[in-house]
Amino acid sequence: MQRKPFFYDITLRDGNQSLKKPWSLEEKIFIFDKIVQLGINAVELGFPASSEMDFEACQTLANMADEKTLVSVLARAHKNDIDRALLAIKDAKLARIHTFITLSPFHMEHVLNKKPDEIAQIAINAVEYADSAIKKMNKNFDIEFSVEHFGDCRENLDFVIETLKEIVKKGATTINLPNTVERYRPKIFVEMVEKVKNALGDNVTISVHNHNDLGMATATTVEAYFAGATQLECCLNGLGERAGNTDFNQVAISLHNCGVEMDIDLSKIYETSLIISQMSKVKIYEKAPLVGPEALAHRSGIHQDGAIKTKEMDFGAYRPIHPSLIGRYDDEKIGFTSQSGKTAIYDIIKALKYPITIQESIRLTPVAKHLAEKKGELTNDEILDLYFSEICDIKGDFELISFKPIEKNIFDLIFNYKNEKKEVIGIGNGPLDACLNGLKKLGFKIDLSHYKQYSLDGDEKGSSAQAMSEIFISDAKNNLIIARAIDTSTAQANVKAVFNALNLSEF
Repeated sequence: MQRKPFFYDITLRDGNQSLKKPWSLEEKIFIFDKIVQLGINAVELGFPASSEMDFEACQTLANMADEKTLVSVLARAHKNDIDRALLAIKDAKLARIHTFITLSPFHMEHVLNKKPDEIAQIAINAVEYADSAIKKMNKNFDIEFSVEHFGDCRENLDFVIETLKEIVKKGATTINLPNTVERYRPKIFVEMVEKVKNALGDNVTISVHNHNDLGMATATTVEAYFAGATQLECCLNGLGERAGNTDFNQVAISLHNCGVEMDIDLSKIYETSLIISQMSKVKIYEKAPLVGPEALAHRSGIHQDGAIKTKEMDFGAYRPIHPSLIGRYDDEKIGFTSQSGKTAIYDIIKALKYPITIQESIRLTPVAKHLAEKKGELTNDEILDLYFSEICDIKGDFELISFKPIEKNIFDLIFNYKNEKKEVIGIGNGPLDACLNGLKKLGFKIDLSHYKQYSLDGDEKGSSAQAMSEIFISDAKNNLIIARAIDTSTAQANVKAVFNALNLSEF
C-alpha cells in the first residue's frame, strides 16, 4: 500500500515570521484551529527562543493541541534554544523538537565561519542533548533535524550523509532536507533527496522544506514525495520568506490528482485560503493556482467552448479539478474579449437569465468582438446592452412607427420600408395575426411557425417588469428566422419581434 504523505504545516513559524505585521496570540490560536480542521498532521508552532511573545504562543498552542496533532517547535543547535523549546512544549500530548544547522560549504565558510567537522559535531551534540533532555523529562517526544541549505550541498553530499547517519544514531527520527534557497531545477534537488533516503533507510522519515525562489517549490515537493520523502513541509497560501514556501494547497491537490491517499479535508482549502489571506494582509494574486480570482477564468473562445461543455463534470476540459473539491462554489468565469467566441456570449446571456439561441450568439459575436478590440474585456452589463440593441432592436429596412387597435381584432399598422412610409389595416385573430395579415397585404409575406412569450422581472436599468416575445418565421426565401423583442406590452413585444424578423429576412 502506498504510504500517506505526512503534512507538516509551517504557517505559524515561516509564514508568520515573514509578515510585515506578525500575528498576535489570539490570531495564532484562530489559525491553529483552522490548520487542525484541515486535517494537517503536524504544526510547527514557532521559535520559542526568539522572544517571550513567541515562547508564550508556542506554549499556549502546545497545551491546546489534542493527541492527534503533532506540535513542533524550532531550536537552533544550541543547548539554550533546546531547553527553551522543551519548556514551551513540556505539557503537550504529542510533540517534537526541531533543531537545525547548515552543512552547506558556502554557508559554513561565509556565514558561520567554521570548519565542516566542527559544524557536524555541533549538530550531533545538539541532537544527543535534545534526546537526553527528553528522556529526563520522561516524554515520548521525537526529534527532527534539518540540514539548512541542503540544496547547496551538492559538492559535499557524501559528508552530509555521513553526518546524518551519526545524527540518526543520536536520536533524530526525522531528517529534513530544505531547499532553503531554490537555485536549480527540481530534478537535481530530488536526486539529492533520493540519495539521502537510500543511505539512511526506511526507519528514518525523510522530510522536505522547499522555498519558492524560482517558482518550482510545488513541483520539487511533489516529486520529492515520489522519490521517498514522506514529510512535506508546506505553508498555507505559500507564505514565507522572499518568494515564500511550498504552497500547501497546490501540493495537496497535486497528490490527490495522482491518486495519493491523504488525511486532508480538501473541502476546507478554499475557505481557509481566503481567511489566511485576510489575516496575513497578503492578497491572493489573480492567477494563483486553485484559489485565485482568475483561476477559473476562461477568455479564449476554444477554452470557453470546452469549459462550458464540461462545466458539470468532475474532469473539466480546462481545469485540474472540479472547484467544489476544495469548497469553491463560484462558477467558472467566462469573460468576453476579442479572443472569445459565440459560446461565451451564449453562456453569459443564459447566466443572466435571458433567452438566447446559438444562432443569435453567432450574430452577436462579431459586434461584441469589435467593441472588445477597443475596450478590452466586456462586462456582463455591456454584453447585455449589446443583446438588447443587436438582438432585441434590430435596425434595417423596416422601421415600426406605430401599431394601434381600431376595434376588436382590427389594427392600424404604420411603418417605414426603405425610408418610405407605409400604412395598412390588419385584421386577424389577435394582434400578432393581424400584424402578419397586414404585412401580407403589402406583399411582405412571412409565415409564423412558432412563438413564445417570457415574463422578465425588469431590465438591468431597474425598469418595471417587461414581456419578451420570441418568434420563429419563414421568409419569402424559406429562411428560418428567430427574432425577439421586449416591451411592457405583450402585443407590442410581438409586433416588435416581427419587425426584427423582417430586418433579418430577405425580400
